[in-house]
Amino acid sequence: MNGSRQYLIDDLSMKESWRLFKIMAELVDGFDSLSDIGPAVSIFGSARMTPDEPLYQLTEKLAGLLAKTGYTVITGGGPGLMEAANKGAAAAGGASVGLHIHLPFEQKYNQYLNLRCDFRYFFVRKVMFVKYAMAYVAMPGGFGTLDELFEALVLIQTHRIKPFPIILMGSDYWGGLVDWLKKEVITRKFLGEEDLDMFRVYDTPEEVVAFIKRHVIL
Repeated sequence: MNGSRQYLIDDLSMKESWRLFKIMAELVDGFDSLSDIGPAVSIFGSARMTPDEPLYQLTEKLAGLLAKTGYTVITGGGPGLMEAANKGAAAAGGASVGLHIHLPFEQKYNQYLNLRCDFRYFFVRKVMFVKYAMAYVAMPGGFGTLDELFEALVLIQTHRIKPFPIILMGSDYWGGLVDWLKKEVITRKFLGEEDLDMFRVYDTPEEVVAFIKRHVIL
């Protein structure tokens, strides 16, 4: 069935060794392209926001402040809040990086990138986010945002990477998740209370930038 070819992990199970060279090539290209970007902050968030929405404008402001402070801004390179972050960084004269993923429904990269890397494999792209970001900011978003957020938390918790600032922006959005973690996950002892110290929740771009400045020295 031709449609099944979009599921790349299934291709790997067919022992197509040539595909391993494609994976290696993506890793090498990513390392080469991103090696000189300097201190960077990755911003994640929904691809479904439009420029007239407050969250888009808030993300654009945040990225602009980060760029003016001297940080490179990295996003997934797509539309919505990714576009807002790249737009804000570029407008402030900063480095605006997009790690663009090719998807079956053809997610298009945004026009505000001054450095773009293209990926077919999500796990290779995740390596780049973790390797080159010195802080994560999670704006409101869906599965993709949650995936990136919890992957970073797991890597820090298991000491696979050095701890770095992780900020959830918007207590009205993230508050329910934090309450659930406290009420259900910690109460059942699936997490320790100290695990919640791995992230912070803030509501304004100024708070986010101030926290990152305290922990990521340029």
